[in-house]
Amino acid sequence: MTDITAMSFEVAMAELEKVVRDLESGSVELDKSIALYERGAALKAHCEAKLKAAEERVEKITLNAQGAPVGAAPADGL
Repeated sequence: MTDITAMSFEVAMAELEKVVRDLESGSVELDKSIALYERGAALKAHCEAKLKAAEERVEKITLNAQGAPVGAAPADGL
């Protein structure tokens, strides 16, 4: 199995979707189901972390040096 920490968001999401399909099929043995569930939980956490990091990057891009949204009027004029 591929190391989850090395996966891109897209690869991790695709694998998570496969894990969910396999679990929902009901045709997986109990021991394998538990292992799949554990991997699915790790993949979900990895995807959430990737999304949070992306959101933080976008937020930094859209804020100017004063912390106001780009395009907002400067506070000096108040």
